[in-house]
Amino acid sequence: MAKDPIPQGMYKPAVRFGDLIFTAGMTPRRDGVLLAAGKISMADDPEDYRPAVVQAAKNALTAAENCLGEGERIARILSLTVFVNSAPDFTKQPKIADLASQYLFEQFGDAGIGARAAVGVASLPGDAPAEVQLIAAAGKVE
Repeated sequence: MAKDPIPQGMYKPAVRFGDLIFTAGMTPRRDGVLLAAGKISMADDPEDYRPAVVQAAKNALTAAENCLGEGERIARILSLTVFVNSAPDFTKQPKIADLASQYLFEQFGDAGIGARAAVGVASLPGDAPAEVQLIAAAGKVE
């Protein structure tokens, strides 16, 4: 099992109910340290945020995988929500969310793409540029 992301408050990184795994929102932290900060504006290239968004998605995936039992795997990503710390002029939240979707597709192929929401918000914890939350389905290793 990989090391769980370090909670920044009173919550669990992920919880499981039956075959469903729900993660908390994960910011781009590595070993508890935020890798990037600040609002994203229209002048920014979404690609510049790839490392941060991928780290947030990795944290969510790690939290989900840590809920698996022996002989299980993540069978499918059912839902992905990407919160984007948006400047008032920023309207490309789906481009930021695509970075997380691409990472999950690389990990699982079509099973990594589920329903999705890309949500612009006024702020995020620690002034993180993005936060990723997912719902996954557990399945048996075949």
